[in-house]
Amino acid sequence: MQLHHSKHHQTYVNNFNVAEEKLAEATAKGDVSTIINLAPALKFNGGGHINHSIFWQNLSPNGGEPSSDLLNAINQEFGGLESLKTQLSTATVAVQGSGWGWLGYNKAQKRLQIATCANQDPLQATTGLIPLFGIDVWEHAYYLQYKNVRPDYVKAIWKVANWKDISQRFSDASK
Repeated sequence: MQLHHSKHHQTYVNNFNVAEEKLAEATAKGDVSTIINLAPALKFNGGGHINHSIFWQNLSPNGGEPSSDLLNAINQEFGGLESLKTQLSTATVAVQGSGWGWLGYNKAQKRLQIATCANQDPLQATTGLIPLFGIDVWEHAYYLQYKNVRPDYVKAIWKVANWKDISQRFSDASK
């Protein structure tokens, strides 16, 4: 995880900063073509930064248990915590190529939802769901320890889920 944080996440931050500088220059010049051409770099690198920033906070060796409010919502939507784990794990493992599995909150419908995003697409910007818990399934997240066995990594990530953070995100989102 140290390599993942210090190299991969940092690269997204660095590349996003470069894209932002180019955007500022293009905006100052009124260069609409360049502004439009920067959109993919801003989405990819900005999304990588957003996703990873949530990911690090979602992990803890002492993650505890979901708050009673979150657990009630999980029970209502998924029929229990183990069912949520199974459904989110199944969706996440099924991501083709690189991407993310998410537990999100649909503010309009006032309910939890599972979603997946390709590449570094940020959950809220691409689906409208507020991110609560993200599972990174880019190979850089698990390859050194789990090789190409993504299901083992996804199963293990639940052991370090920071339910305190996830519960706080749910509380903030559901206000």
